[in-house]
Amino acid sequence: MFGYVTPYKMELKIKDYEKFKAYYCGLCRSIKHNLGNVPRVFLNYDMTFLAILLDSLEDGRQNYKKERCVLHPMKKKVILKDSEALEYAAFCNISLVYFKLLDDVSDDMSFSSRILSFYLKRYLNKMPEDFKKNFTYMSRKLKNLYDLEKNSKNKSIDVLAHPFGELTGFILSSFKDGEFKDKIYSLGYNLGKWIYIIDALDDLNTDMYHGKFNAIEHCFNCENLHFKEFSREVEPRIDFILGICASQCMNAFNELPVKRNEELLYNILQYGLLDKMDKVFKRGVYKDEKSI
Repeated sequence: MFGYVTPYKMELKIKDYEKFKAYYCGLCRSIKHNLGNVPRVFLNYDMTFLAILLDSLEDGRQNYKKERCVLHPMKKKVILKDSEALEYAAFCNISLVYFKLLDDVSDDMSFSSRILSFYLKRYLNKMPEDFKKNFTYMSRKLKNLYDLEKNSKNKSIDVLAHPFGELTGFILSSFKDGEFKDKIYSLGYNLGKWIYIIDALDDLNTDMYHGKFNAIEHCFNCENLHFKEFSREVEPRIDFILGICASQCMNAFNELPVKRNEELLYNILQYGLLDKMDKVFKRGVYKDEKSI
């Protein structure tokens, strides 16, 4: 469930694109400093959004620097210096990747995921004490989700998406206590449900082909239709559900006291989510139409 929360570059100003890259590189560097080099390969865009959002609610000025990295040794890149928000996102990143690998082992008996999870586990020892309660909550909530999927009879899509919504709401709102904690949780909760459902839609064809559990098929394919016929029938309904979740994210975001990066965050939540929906639904330019 990674990689769905990204900016929409066609509507993104150059300065905001550079900011996003600076956060992305800053998160990569934070993972290196706080955990080690190897976990950097698991860096993802969703955790970059987390870092941007949390940092944008903080006071104080940002510190940038120019550095070379292994992937771009010839030219220095602008990198945001390590901060509390980047460190928090780094630990969330490795935790969620670790649990995803364990899920792959459980579902597919994946040998590569077993090896990676075993190797990644050693880096979890570097987790600070005050983050361990977050790690425990993530583990428990994901177990609730997997147990729910295994006992999903008569469960609606809203019920199935609920644990991941709670998990995402917890991750966003547990960085620090504050007056707007409930609004941050609401944004995270609706974003989590959006991610869970769009991920299910993205995997629908593959899951149906391999006979794996898929929340959308389980909840809506009462007549056991084949993929093409079923997807054509269910997509308008899923489109509506995802649109409601995205709208709730924007409503919560508009009530937050954002101190910087407002246009970048607006782009991600307003245009980025819709662009990902177009991509998964194969609409517009993603349906082999010519781009302007």
